[in-house]
Amino acid sequence: MNWTEGIQSAINYIEDNITEELNYDDIAARAACSSYYFQRIFGALCGMTLGEYIRSRRLALAGSDIISRDERVIDIALKYGYSSPDSFTRAFTAFHGITPTEARQKGSGLKSFSRLRVQIILKGGNTMEYKIIEKEAFTVLEKVECHTVTGAQNLNTIPEFWGRATKEGVIDTLLKHASDKEFIFGTCYGNSYTDNERFDYGIAVKCAPDTVAPEGYRVNKIPARKWVVAECTGAMPDAIQNLWHELCAEFFPTSGYKPTYEMDIEAYPDGDMTSPDYKSQIWVPIE
Repeated sequence: MNWTEGIQSAINYIEDNITEELNYDDIAARAACSSYYFQRIFGALCGMTLGEYIRSRRLALAGSDIISRDERVIDIALKYGYSSPDSFTRAFTAFHGITPTEARQKGSGLKSFSRLRVQIILKGGNTMEYKIIEKEAFTVLEKVECHTVTGAQNLNTIPEFWGRATKEGVIDTLLKHASDKEFIFGTCYGNSYTDNERFDYGIAVKCAPDTVAPEGYRVNKIPARKWVVAECTGAMPDAIQNLWHELCAEFFPTSGYKPTYEMDIEAYPDGDMTSPDYKSQIWVPIE
């Protein structure tokens, strides 16, 4: 199963079970990856979270049922996963702009939200610089925090983490122990927690294997892998987030490679991260 088929299979599973209780692990299994990585990929491709997509599809379908079926509102609410008329009415009104009762009045307008279909769209004018590189195992010293993809919070909390690391001296501490100062890394681990929505993200440097971690830090070994190394130019965090979208939407659907889904690394050289000329990289282990 290739990249595009896997994502479409997961979307088809959502649609086939839209009125059932959906487990994110079961959805991700259709794409042959972890829940964490599927949610991250889905957000990069679609510009919305997996939860937002499911909620919007249910409310759009509920709106269709409200105006076309002679069913009680509570029955439609229960069908689409709402335990009470009040919670359904609040969600319905926020999405459609009118209440379920108002929707049944003649001439009322409702919002539609169509199902997703994965397509490869050929576009001109865009280039992405990348290399396929075999890297030997290496050791990093890192300061690690737990983040979550729930509600796409990681798009804000990770840049905040970097800001605090600079102000609180974390970067200076890491550089004192670095064996190679070419890059400061953002190390992202995809299988950190059993709930598959939280993940460990570290700010790291390469270090000697026998490095003793200061209190509050850890030493970790990055295994030997084949990596796609992609480069972008632009201010953080927008440039790196846009590069993730290009990797998910353009590189993986057409390259014949897919991620191993175990981790990925953002590589930042010394320089002004707010500059439009700043260059950074993403490393993704592939198969």
